[in-house]
Amino acid sequence: MLVKINRNDKGNPPGKLAEAELHFSEGALDGLKLIGFAVWERRNGTGRNVTFPARQYSVNGERRSFALLRPSVDGSAQDRLRDLILQAYQEHEEQAAMAE
Repeated sequence: MLVKINRNDKGNPPGKLAEAELHFSEGALDGLKLIGFAVWERRNGTGRNVTFPARQYSVNGERRSFALLRPSVDGSAQDRLRDLILQAYQEHEEQAAMAE
């Protein structure tokens, strides 16, 4: 699996640094990609966060979201994926800085 980072050069919405995609290179998902991840600057300015693909819906006029990627057994699986995406973003930033 490869994590592909697409920088948010437009700065809109504020705080969104990049979008991330998971590209699969073997197994049943070979040749497919999973989109909908985003890297955000934390509101308090200390660190970064990753949001996962979700579908929004309304209940009595209130907007809610339904996570599309969930742990099946191991709750720490999302943390591992979040760390992998943040690491890919850090590497992407470092490569962009060297290119400038």
